[in-house]
Amino acid sequence: MTALWRIFRLILRTQPAALLRGGALSLAVLVMGVALLGLSGWFITAAAAAGLAGMGAVFDVFRPSAMVRFLALGRAAARYGERVLTHDATLRTLEMLRVRLLGGLVAAPYQRMVRLRGAQAVNRLTADIDALDGVALRLILPLAAGLLALLLSFAAIWVLVGLPVALWIGAGYLLGAALIFWRSARKTVGLSRRAEAASQAFRSRLIDLIRARRELAVQGQLVAQVDAVLAADDRRLVSQREQDRAERLTGAAFHMLTTLVAGGTLWLGVVSVQAERLEPAFAALGVFAALALAETLAPLRRAASDLGRMVEAARRVSRDLAAAPSAGQALVPEGAALQIQDLSLHRPLSQASILAAFDLHVTPGETVALTGPSGSGKSTLLLAVAGLHPVAAGRISLGGVSVADWDENALRHALALLPQRSVLMAGSVAQALRLAAPDSDEATLWQMLEAVRLADMLRARDGLDTMIGPRGEGLSGGEARRLVLARILLRRPKVLLLDEPTEGLDDATARQVLAGLRRILPEAAILIAAHRHVETEFADRVVRLT
Repeated sequence: MTALWRIFRLILRTQPAALLRGGALSLAVLVMGVALLGLSGWFITAAAAAGLAGMGAVFDVFRPSAMVRFLALGRAAARYGERVLTHDATLRTLEMLRVRLLGGLVAAPYQRMVRLRGAQAVNRLTADIDALDGVALRLILPLAAGLLALLLSFAAIWVLVGLPVALWIGAGYLLGAALIFWRSARKTVGLSRRAEAASQAFRSRLIDLIRARRELAVQGQLVAQVDAVLAADDRRLVSQREQDRAERLTGAAFHMLTTLVAGGTLWLGVVSVQAERLEPAFAALGVFAALALAETLAPLRRAASDLGRMVEAARRVSRDLAAAPSAGQALVPEGAALQIQDLSLHRPLSQASILAAFDLHVTPGETVALTGPSGSGKSTLLLAVAGLHPVAAGRISLGGVSVADWDENALRHALALLPQRSVLMAGSVAQALRLAAPDSDEATLWQMLEAVRLADMLRARDGLDTMIGPRGEGLSGGEARRLVLARILLRRPKVLLLDEPTEGLDDATARQVLAGLRRILPEAAILIAAHRHVETEFADRVVRLT
């Protein structure tokens, strides 16, 4: 619950005025509802009593009826304003949470970002934010407004009807609702978590089916995957039915509580009227007020059902809402060098050493190739230089400033990495390139494509308008890799890190691509994790890792 309260405080800080006004209007709706039904009960009973006593001609029907109309219209207006304000505040808050969450994830350690690549992780992020829309709307504000309305009604009933009736209604609703909510939440917390997990499993399997339908068909596994999706859907529906059943039982318990409180109020009123301690009209006021206060229980049914889902989502989102890194240095000055001193690296998620006491200096305009057997740490070293792998010991600096001290945006402008696995999204070639430089003109785009030897292939198709699918579908592996490389060149980094840049290319094309890189970036310091002789031949120096 601590994480849930932390999320609500964040929501309140983001939209304080709208939420407070919405909460006040929510309270006004409940108070007006109690006053409307109580006044109606009093009015009907008093008018009937006046008629039986032969005083109907002198009974004032105008002021009570005017008040009934005022309360009815005022309640409708307050409900409309409350819905507009609270929903608008909630939607704005969800927008803020999404931006803050993505900002926190961007600043998260590289190893955590790698684990967020799958469909299930992305679905989880989306579902967590969606689950938090009920924190203010269905939990905190309804609970606060209901409690305040109950306290105000207790005071009014004490004055108008009597302390015994006020105590019965107040204690009955407060203690009864707390007990039902507690028992229901104990059961539904687990149910809502299982229902959410089943829903996420179904979404992930369905996405996998859609994305890999061709591969599954080729391997003869399409029907099996469809069966797995349907089985996940069945589990999801079973979990939802269990959750719905628990929610209906909670609603039935609240209805029974309302009946018990209203019945007890009626009995107390009858006893008081028979003892001539209370007028029948005020006894009716107490009964109808008790019935009206049942509206304060309505949000608790849904809140108890979704509590487990909201708590888990709040825990994950609170963990991921990390502050962005503080602003650091300016951009790397012209001609800055890459300096690695006494560097030691461990394997990911392990204390096993992969590199120890390593030194390297790469000057502007120099190309250095890293060679060595698989597992010697070439790719890990590139990740460490890019600030994406923790340094166990030693120092990596650009322009005399440690990489760890650089502002994230400044570092990404100064340094670029071509990893073994690169990402292309669906769209045109021009859109893929302009992710790196949105203001680039077509001539510049073609210049980069010429440098990586893609221009002729694209001119034979639709040029810059050539469409590519998700993950570079429509391009070969080498073409997709060169397109990512062209996108990197648009940023014109001072330090370029390349992990197997010519993989999948013939020797002639590989030499032309490497020459194109140096032509576009004549002053850049280039560090290559080399696996081919073409790459080592291109380098000014070769450093072997053992």
